[in-house]
Amino acid sequence: MANLIILALPLVAIFLMFRSQKKRQAQQQSMQTALQPGSGVRTIGGMYALVKAVNDETVELELAPGVVAHYSKGAVAAVLEPLEYDAIINGRPLEEAEAEEAEAEQKLSLDKDGVSDSAPADGEAPDTK
Repeated sequence: MANLIILALPLVAIFLMFRSQKKRQAQQQSMQTALQPGSGVRTIGGMYALVKAVNDETVELELAPGVVAHYSKGAVAAVLEPLEYDAIINGRPLEEAEAEEAEAEQKLSLDKDGVSDSAPADGEAPDTK
């Protein structure tokens, strides 16, 4: 009986390791198929870039305005949400970026004919029409 447990335990561990590896591979494959031009990505080296084009085996990443490099699809570690990418690139915390976007949407919905309802800042004269 003890021999059976000693033999079965490593087999169960190997089975679980292969199963988790297959899940990671499936997740990586689905992420690579989700690559689209214009999406923000993070490479395995920690570089953030925008996808310019997706080829069979490679992707073209814009590292800086006008600077495009070719990377293997396997070098892409993550596809980022637009808000997350913007927050990282512009150096703002994600919560701040979301709050600013929500504030801008609210401000747009409250304005009448492009005129803001907010009071003028100190030292400024109110606008008149």
